[in-house]
Amino acid sequence: MARRNREDDLLMEEDELTAAFLGDEAGPVEDPTQPAVAQEEWDEEEGVPGQLAVDVYETKERLIVKARTAGVNRSDLDVSISDNTLSIRGTLSANEEDVENYFVQECYWGEFSRSIALPVPVKEEEIEAVLKDGVLTIGFTKLKQDTVKKIQIQ
Repeated sequence: MARRNREDDLLMEEDELTAAFLGDEAGPVEDPTQPAVAQEEWDEEEGVPGQLAVDVYETKERLIVKARTAGVNRSDLDVSISDNTLSIRGTLSANEEDVENYFVQECYWGEFSRSIALPVPVKEEEIEAVLKDGVLTIGFTKLKQDTVKKIQIQ
């Protein structure tokens, strides 16, 4: 019986991890021995904004949304809410000076957005958004709801 070597096992694990975290949309795993490819060469859908990663959690009284927005200016962020859906849009600008060639390009630059259907009803008049140390934190006051509402049948 043929044996696979340790390098083949590691590559297979890397492919499985990529698929687990990125789903079916993940492309081939990069070969670290090859030069990095500029995003324009492999991005099939130009003009599609990046998706902002968020944490959403609740405390007893509040719903909290946190997003890492390091390097984004406050003036480049747009946060809105409509029908219990939070939308965050922005632009991360790269200050590049006549770059001739990238050796590694892992940072996302450009427009990003994220819309989140909030998991609990909130008071839209009582929202607090703070940008501090590269983290956008949006706090909502949760609406108190009766746990059970009896519906009369006619």
